[in-house]
Amino acid sequence: MSRKASIERNTKETQIRIELDLDGTGKESIATGIGFFDHMLTLFTHHGLFDLKVEATGDLHVDFHHTVEDVGIALGQAFAEAWGDKKGIVRYGCAHVPMDETLSRVVVDCSGRPYFRYEVGDGFPAIGLFPFQLVEEFLRGFAMNSLINLHVDLLAGRDSHHVAESIFKALARALEGATRINPRVTGVPSTKGVL
Repeated sequence: MSRKASIERNTKETQIRIELDLDGTGKESIATGIGFFDHMLTLFTHHGLFDLKVEATGDLHVDFHHTVEDVGIALGQAFAEAWGDKKGIVRYGCAHVPMDETLSRVVVDCSGRPYFRYEVGDGFPAIGLFPFQLVEEFLRGFAMNSLINLHVDLLAGRDSHHVAESIFKALARALEGATRINPRVTGVPSTKGVL
């Protein structure tokens, strides 16, 4: 069973093309025009063992917001397409990822009922030119469009770069576990018979 997706999202602000293979090995080709964001998506790909290609152009002369948010939306749509009817998946995933002084927890449920909870706190400074608030915008777009229940908690951390990196890695690890095929699961992992 192929669990791949290709998504194109074109607006007056951004043009995005994404190719995703849930059963990859961590191969990536990421080009958004935003160096730090490319770094985060590369980490996400590597630690989730997804194969991911992202080509994005956007109105970076305005700011990074539209590009980051729209990549989150398109990547969420790619996940929703790639796992299809979700037969055989584990469904739930949880990861704690430390990075130096930082510890993040990400919990996902591939339920088909989108929900986003983000308990990270305010006041983190920009990482170079990248506003830290865009981490939340990316995650919200991703959760709402992949139709997952996503909880993100910062348990410890001070450095903006470490916090963002820990969150992206934890998201990758949680999704890798949740989207994995369990040969013991017949149909979808729900007593309702559908996700």
